[in-house]
Amino acid sequence: MTARQSLFVGGSWVEPDGGHYEVIDPAGEQTVGWAPEASRDQVLAACAAAREAFGPWSRTSPEERAAVLGRAAGIIAGRLTEYASLAQAETGATTGTARGMQVGVAAARFRRYARVEPAEWAIAPQINEAGPMGRAGVMGALAVRQPVGVVTCVTSYNNPWANPAGKIAPALAMGNTVVVKPAPQDPLSVYRMAQALEAAGVPPGVVNVVSGRSTGVGEAAVASPDVDMVSFTGSTAVGQRIAEVCGRDMKRQLMELGGKGAAVVFDDADLGSAVAGIGTTFSFYSGQICTAPTRVLAQRGIYDRLVERLAAYAGRLKIGDPREPDTVVGPVISAAHRDRVESYIELGRKEGAVVVAGGERPDPPSGFYVAPALLADCTNDMRVAREEIFGPVVAVLPFDDEEEGVALANDTDYGLIDYVWSGDVARAFRVARRLRAGGVGINTVGRNMEAPFGGFKRSGVGRDVGSYALHAYSEVQAIVWPG
Repeated sequence: MTARQSLFVGGSWVEPDGGHYEVIDPAGEQTVGWAPEASRDQVLAACAAAREAFGPWSRTSPEERAAVLGRAAGIIAGRLTEYASLAQAETGATTGTARGMQVGVAAARFRRYARVEPAEWAIAPQINEAGPMGRAGVMGALAVRQPVGVVTCVTSYNNPWANPAGKIAPALAMGNTVVVKPAPQDPLSVYRMAQALEAAGVPPGVVNVVSGRSTGVGEAAVASPDVDMVSFTGSTAVGQRIAEVCGRDMKRQLMELGGKGAAVVFDDADLGSAVAGIGTTFSFYSGQICTAPTRVLAQRGIYDRLVERLAAYAGRLKIGDPREPDTVVGPVISAAHRDRVESYIELGRKEGAVVVAGGERPDPPSGFYVAPALLADCTNDMRVAREEIFGPVVAVLPFDDEEEGVALANDTDYGLIDYVWSGDVARAFRVARRLRAGGVGINTVGRNMEAPFGGFKRSGVGRDVGSYALHAYSEVQAIVWPG
């Protein structure tokens, strides 16, 4: 696993101008491999290659493009164990997460977009009283999805398989070409995805991958005049900087940014279901996921019981080597991020929160571990209740009635995914409609992968997943004619 990786530019594997840097296993702190550091010129060359390939690729039939995606899905699924082992080494994910939610979901996403869908739909004829030529008549119209062009995909470190696949697959299905800039912490998995696409028959230049620790790599991939659209998953702060660059050149944007998901738990909720759902914050990617219910709003009638049960739940979770079959909580991505998460837990104490579970550094002699932390008696003005921590930390706040619960849930800069737990389904749906979030889970943290995904407020711009991603990676053209 210590080979030196090349860049993938214009259908060729290219040695990086900036040499290589070490990719570290966050569980054992060993070297996983050596990732390439692209120069600015190499990034621009990747964008130029994507521009050159765009014309021919966009003119291929949807069926031809779908066939490539289908073959890629088969290759990824056929190498699931190998690819999951690499993903686990790069990210510290547990075995189940690496196989199912990382590589498994990536294969499913390529398979999903290998399903050809209509790219055009009829619009009802309209009777015009008088057109530009002064004559009345019936006008027919057709709406047609056209590819945007070259798409730069900047992906997140928490899932180096599912996240890039969720961008690359629908972009290619619509006839776009892509330049992928993976997160610097775990880019090797994305290069394996490029190898799978190459083996599946993707033409040269249609998919390009450039990586690097330097911010200049991403900046060049976003600012290149050959790029028409940027699809980004990551922090709101970085997304804002990317949006400023895109705005100057009127580039299309798809932004999936930060979250501080509220879980509104009412007195009549099934507490077992609520604890299990909220508890995924501690275990799923070790809390490094923007959709996590990290801000729990508990109605006072069940507040003490919910805190007690969440604390017991957190205390039972096994922390350790993610390769062990009974491990539930693996490491966070790096030593620097561990320090950041720990600093937030200490900040919570200083702000007046009570750490009722976890927060300490666990026993493993190596690796970047944080024990799942539960902070009770929080108020909504505390930074631990307002800022995205991106780790296994849950803050609990009390509320009295429905009005206050909704107001607290909406009193945030974010609006990605919120949750409602209540035995009164009518109330749960009523509250969900009042929450200012791109998605709301009712008595579940599960997702429907055909439902639109994206955020309100500072949680992002645009929607993807399912057929919504095909719209996200396309322009809509109207064709009108006399009936």
